[in-house]
Amino acid sequence: MLKAPACSIWFVTGSQHLYGAKALAQVAANTAAVVDGLNASGALPLPLVAKPVMTDAEGIRALCRAADADPACAGLVLWMHTFSPAKMWIGGLSRLSKPFLHLHTQFHRDLPWASIDMDFMNLHQAAHGDREAGHLHTRLGLERTVVVGHWQDARVQAELGGWMRAAHGWAALQGARFVRFADNMRNVAVTDGDKVEAEAVFGFSVLAHGVGELAAEVAAQEDAAIDHLCAEYDQRYAVAPALRRGGDRHHLLRGQARIELGLRAFLERGGFSGFTDNFEDLTGLEQLPGLATQRLMADGYGFGAEGDWKTCALLRAMKVMGAGLPGGTSFMEDYTYHLDPQRPLVLDAHMLEVCPSIAAGRPSLEAHPLGIGGKADPARLVFDAAPGAALNASLVDLGGRFRLIVNRVDTVPPPAPLPRLPVARAVWAPLPDFATACAAWIHAGGAHHTAYSAAVDISMLRAFSSMARIELVEIGPGTELERLRQELRWSAAAWRR
Repeated sequence: MLKAPACSIWFVTGSQHLYGAKALAQVAANTAAVVDGLNASGALPLPLVAKPVMTDAEGIRALCRAADADPACAGLVLWMHTFSPAKMWIGGLSRLSKPFLHLHTQFHRDLPWASIDMDFMNLHQAAHGDREAGHLHTRLGLERTVVVGHWQDARVQAELGGWMRAAHGWAALQGARFVRFADNMRNVAVTDGDKVEAEAVFGFSVLAHGVGELAAEVAAQEDAAIDHLCAEYDQRYAVAPALRRGGDRHHLLRGQARIELGLRAFLERGGFSGFTDNFEDLTGLEQLPGLATQRLMADGYGFGAEGDWKTCALLRAMKVMGAGLPGGTSFMEDYTYHLDPQRPLVLDAHMLEVCPSIAAGRPSLEAHPLGIGGKADPARLVFDAAPGAALNASLVDLGGRFRLIVNRVDTVPPPAPLPRLPVARAVWAPLPDFATACAAWIHAGGAHHTAYSAAVDISMLRAFSSMARIELVEIGPGTELERLRQELRWSAAAWRR
């Protein structure tokens, strides 16, 4: 299992010395109560850590420098308990590289109408202080998420938790390394791109290694380890009889086990968070990694087929965002359509590499000819995706800038059995409707490779795109094609460097 980085979120409260030591002590006590209450709520995926109340520019600069220097700090939550003159925050926030959320709340939910006086008003004036802070954030052009409401409200806690998941996914990309076995699929545009620009924007690097290096690692795996892994397959999946020990195709299953062990060893030794491969270059491998890739994705690794490093990195970030949530997240590809005018649907699949985290039931483990690549029949998990609400996300390079395109979808059971399609697949109706969604996707430049998720929601990807300072195009309920096309024209001007 590839673990996400161990992270926390710093909770930073703003005030000033104007109110005196007694008031500041109360602000600190209230801050501790808010942090303890939020941590105990069960709604947050990361721990909140209370920091000292900020009352001057020097302290704020020191705190922001410390946050940037601490790899375990995934971001900050800012709250102005009282009025905190915003010019004090310029030196720190203008240099802060970590993402932050502005929590617009106050300690008490209800006002004590019968006893309220000016001392109470001065102490509990986030309505005043947070507006001052918000003005400065906008003046400085700072990207952030704003959550509004009482900190004990379930909606507020859920929004804060979603932002934390996005911050965790963002943190997982900082310094991440992805390995690209072979090059991009020949002559394909959308899977290629500017890896130098991507490292500057997202913080991850893409490193090329020859397939021969992987093949050598695969060949070095011992039979005892392969035996053990094949026994695990028997326990976890509905293995086709011919692939079981003693079956006439058991060697194909052993081939995928050998590849999985070699891939894991290569990724772990190199500190990689994901990988890409390409069926056009399998030098030294007897099969295209199928089952091996599916299981590595299930363990949290990013993946992109045909050299698609952008989807690989996005998938890794989304795996971290959705960790522990129901659903699942997978590499996916838009393949073909069911154009029934009463209910048009998209059939998504890939040759082999769909993650079993999205499966509706226990996957079957089968081996079938691939038809391309000229290698042995690869073993793979075959299943249908679980029905329900999901989203499909594509990260594309538009030349000098990146765009994240997200379409919300309703995944459904296949209208009929698919006995001759031995791959994992998902069938869905894109929102708001088939024609609008597909046209919007094409106008926005979306790729055919995507990161599909029933765990990650749109709010997390909104926050993620804000942290990356890239454009987000949402396609879903309420999308109107002509309005979206006009917004894309505006975006072309607004995002041009």
